Amino acid sequence: MDTTTSPTPETRLDPRFSSPGAAPRDWQEALGIILDAGVSWLSTVRADGRPHVTPLIAVWHDAALHFCTGTEEQKRRNLDHEPRCVLTTGCNRFDEGLDVVVEGTAERVVDDVVLHVLADAWVAQHGEHWRFAVRDGSFWNDVGGEAHVFRVRPTTAFGFGKGEPFSMTRWRFDA
Repeated sequence: MDTTTSPTPETRLDPRFSSPGAAPRDWQEALGIILDAGVSWLSTVRADGRPHVTPLIAVWHDAALHFCTGTEEQKRRNLDHEPRCVLTTGCNRFDEGLDVVVEGTAERVVDDVVLHVLADAWVAQHGEHWRFAVRDGSFWNDVGGEAHVFRVRPTTAFGFGKGEPFSMTRWRFDA
């Protein structure tokens, strides 16, 4: 995983949703949660305005989250209509951990050189089961066929620290 190109965002604690004495969480801590995530959740919007949420695996590379989706999947169709989306990950406990929410705009990655780097990142983070071939601007495998890869550069991210102290940190990135 390429963590050297992580941006340095403006960091601010939101006292409305934080315990007295809480401090803002560091972006590098949030990035660690993203890198360790086995599953992230992608939220998109259907053409008729209804929300759609689905679990998937993601990788961090070149200051962005990346995910892939089959060409006929609902999330793919949603991104055609509205590329703004949210990726979340964290812990399913209320009394500990840090949940991370990343907002941004999904952009399709079609450069085969970049896709080869990302294919290696998928294997490095998630194992051999997630090995993809690269061809014609897409990922390919024997199980799912063609998959499109998307990059989401964070515009805003939130960190929800749970337990004592509770905290809500907002990170803003240069657009």
